[in-house]
Amino acid sequence: MVFFAAAITRSILRRAAKPYVFPRRWISSDGASGSDAITAAGYHVSGGPSFMRGTVFWEPNRPLTIEEFHMPKPKAGEILIKTKACGVCHSDLHVLKGELPFSSPCVVGHEITGEVVEHGAHTDSGIIKRFPVGSHVVGAFIMPCGNCFFCVKGQEDLCEAFFAYNRAKGTLYDGETRLYLRSNGKPVYMYSMGGMAEYCVVPANGLAALPNSLPYTESAILGCAVFTAYGALRHAAEMRAGDSVAVIGVGGVGSSCLQIAKAFGASEVIAVDVFDEKLQNAKMLGATHTINGLKEDVVDKIKEITGGRGVDVAVEALGKPLTFMQCTKSVRDGGKAVMIGLAATNAIGEVDITRLVRRQVKIIGSYGARARQDLPQVVKLAETGIFNLRDTVTRKCKFEEANAAFDDLNHGKIIGRAVIEVM
Repeated sequence: MVFFAAAITRSILRRAAKPYVFPRRWISSDGASGSDAITAAGYHVSGGPSFMRGTVFWEPNRPLTIEEFHMPKPKAGEILIKTKACGVCHSDLHVLKGELPFSSPCVVGHEITGEVVEHGAHTDSGIIKRFPVGSHVVGAFIMPCGNCFFCVKGQEDLCEAFFAYNRAKGTLYDGETRLYLRSNGKPVYMYSMGGMAEYCVVPANGLAALPNSLPYTESAILGCAVFTAYGALRHAAEMRAGDSVAVIGVGGVGSSCLQIAKAFGASEVIAVDVFDEKLQNAKMLGATHTINGLKEDVVDKIKEITGGRGVDVAVEALGKPLTFMQCTKSVRDGGKAVMIGLAATNAIGEVDITRLVRRQVKIIGSYGARARQDLPQVVKLAETGIFNLRDTVTRKCKFEEANAAFDDLNHGKIIGRAVIEVM
């Protein structure tokens, strides 16, 4: 049995021993329904509502619930967004399954589009001019502070404040969340901007203008799936026209890598997965070759396609030890293996040290991209049609269907990317 198939078999056996199922309907923690009278006074948006709805993750193996929140209030340099759409991403799924620790309760969701409704007090006039009230925006999941050591050097994907506050504590960069439950005033933490809610607060550095010609729903994936793919190939791989590229795992992020590789002029684009339906979709998005890891040896087949050498660039988009190894073995001498798939905590990847040294194989981690310089470029790729948003987003869900969407994502039933339409 090929390596890929063995890994899948072990995964299925583990799941059979301890099944993980997301409930497919909403449960409110206090029994409230959407028809309950709203009487709470609080912070209003320009005379509008003083509350909103948002999804809450409480703990692993417990369903997401829809709760009412006091309207979040932006501070200096931050913008309140009326959320229009939010992508359903594996990074969120890792949190929901307890594979990546994160502060809870929290609101997940980090791929958003929306409309600017308010600026925080004392926000710089340049930001207000760039993102006026009513403008359409897309948000990056890495929201750079703009002031730390790495941001100043242009490496916003390593922003110290983002990792120290948002990823470590679930807050923005003053150490506080912007989300408080309407029922009891208790804080709820934020995964990125906490985008799976009717409104969200986003630091202005994490936003880019969204042209009116681009739809809210499909464009939500620009801030993570496409953003991550762009960062992997533009910065980590430093891909050049004519390079051969293999992508292992062609879900939402992996399928975006196929399109970015094609846009950058790849000579061969090899898609690897275990689902024929995903591989069929990969052909529509630019793959010149496909490999089903359950039916063929991934490394041998990639080398056969590339005349025995291996690819110039291989991208691992699953975060599994086996596919990590396949990725490193699939590149040519001097090639680059780029890892973008998040793994469960303490997962370890193995590598042939002697080959790494003698054959100058480069193993590079890549997490997102650089919001201020890259997100506008990603938007342009979509605006010009070079990146095909329509065929990448394969499912649109209602706000109340998030549990079902994550359940299907968990079981490999979403071919490309699913997006929740919030408003």
